[in-house]
Amino acid sequence: MKISFRLLFIGSLFLSFFSCSSADSEEEIVDILSLSTIAEFSASQETQTVEVTANVYWYTSNTNNWIAVTPTNGTNNRTIDISVTANSEFNKRTGVITIIAGSVSKSLTITQAARLEITGDLDASKVPSANFDLSTWNLSVPVDKGNGTAKTITVSELISEYENSNYFYTAEDGGMVFKCPVAGFKTSEDTSYTRVELREMLRGTDTDIDTQGVNKNNWVFGTAPQADKNAAAAFDGEMSATLSVNHVTNTGDSGQQGLVIVGQIHANDDEPIRFYYRKLKNNTLGSIYFAHEPTEGNGSEQWHEMIGSRSSSASNPTDGIALDEKFSYRIKVVGDDLTVTLSREGKPDVVKEVNMINSGFNVSGQYMYFKAGVYNQNNTGDADDYVQATFYALEKGHTTN
Repeated sequence: MKISFRLLFIGSLFLSFFSCSSADSEEEIVDILSLSTIAEFSASQETQTVEVTANVYWYTSNTNNWIAVTPTNGTNNRTIDISVTANSEFNKRTGVITIIAGSVSKSLTITQAARLEITGDLDASKVPSANFDLSTWNLSVPVDKGNGTAKTITVSELISEYENSNYFYTAEDGGMVFKCPVAGFKTSEDTSYTRVELREMLRGTDTDIDTQGVNKNNWVFGTAPQADKNAAAAFDGEMSATLSVNHVTNTGDSGQQGLVIVGQIHANDDEPIRFYYRKLKNNTLGSIYFAHEPTEGNGSEQWHEMIGSRSSSASNPTDGIALDEKFSYRIKVVGDDLTVTLSREGKPDVVKEVNMINSGFNVSGQYMYFKAGVYNQNNTGDADDYVQATFYALEKGHTTN
């Protein structure tokens, strides 16, 4: 009897032990995930950090093209960077990213402030993007981007209070200064000259859209095929600017002295218009003229003089434009018609028209974008010789479908 009782007691202990062991082994590990808070982003390009606290592998889900997360996944505790592009709109924007860790997920709302309104009044204490709407432009400056070609300041960087005391800054009167020396890095191996020049970027900060091509970054002629008009950001266009040219080159080959391009329409490989100012060193006044370059196989380049002559031996032009004298230009394309208007206070406008129906820009695959600034046309002068212009107004517009 005693033996039976002992066996029963030992058996009960044995069952209790394994029952507890089984319960312990089946106890689930709870997934843990928590995130630190984040402040509202400014309208500029900016990065903030978030602390991820977790005990398992986690990953992120992000469908916002203006928000970037680095890294996008990890294990256990980790710091991630949340970066936003500059907000080119005058409205606050929000987006949501989600972090998933096992059976747990957390959403993080990203809020970015609206871009400040531009009043139109030039303020010498502000950077260029605070005085001018540069939300659909990038900027080329003649410094090495690391591969022997000129650096491009992106739209996001440009509207995030970018300025450069050597090339691009606000003048004492609030104007937007473009200054470009003879020496410097060029935009490509095929380019002969330096520039400090804005390039139209209709995509704004949406870098998912390619820079080149018939797409939502560029525009086409109103006479282009309908498929191209639908694919492009817009069709036809008008750009107007008020500026003064402050300095031109005085050294180097005589055929290159005093010469600067201050406005363009650029196509795939050619330019429907290049707008020039030129003042020779022995003259007190400068000339204004433009070139129209058809596509290959559609005729030779055409030159149109508006004030004075483009000759390298021209005499002082009658009614020419002096350095630091303000003037305005308007470049307008409607269908195949190019109209160029030069204006000065107290003087009649000078207007030139070019019919481009046979220039090759109205066919499928041809795309356009405006350019403005200074494109130095001298590569033989002294390294520190330069061109400079100050813009007091710069506006553009297009027709949209």
